Amino acid sequence: DDTVKLLMESESIIIVPGYGLAVAKGQYPLKDMVDHLIKAGKKVRFAIHPVAGRMPGQLNVLLAEAGVDYSIVEELEEINDDFGETDVALVIGANDTVNSAAEDDPNSEIAGMPVLRVWNAKQVIVMKRSLAAGYAGVDNPVFIKDNTDMLLGDAKDTAEKLAAGIKQSL
Repeated sequence: DDTVKLLMESESIIIVPGYGLAVAKGQYPLKDMVDHLIKAGKKVRFAIHPVAGRMPGQLNVLLAEAGVDYSIVEELEEINDDFGETDVALVIGANDTVNSAAEDDPNSEIAGMPVLRVWNAKQVIVMKRSLAAGYAGVDNPVFIKDNTDMLLGDAKDTAEKLAAGIKQSL
């Protein structure tokens, strides 16, 4: 799988979880994948938007529930400037919280909303069930940027496949 290869060739990975991860209950296979990446010597961190999910703190709770080491979980203000030095931003079930229109389009309904600047990473992989707009109903230009690849499917199933592929690569 191209995504497994990309992750294994990367040194720095930032994972951006969103509501789609919560709906799919994909936090456990995601944690498994992260453990294997760290074992392979990768620098892996999570970027949490303050309103990711359907209530503030929902993604923090999901990651804690899965046993993710909290020292690799960072808030928007702590991590946003690091995307430019990141090999891969792996977006899992997030949409509005990574929408570049918030910064680039003054006429957008979400103009001015703080967002995680995943598009500054060398490569962006977006895991979503579909290409549909997020909760705000705003199209996301990140999805069609040259450095973005879409990995469509259920977050839990996809995380399980990625974890298995990474484990096999070790």
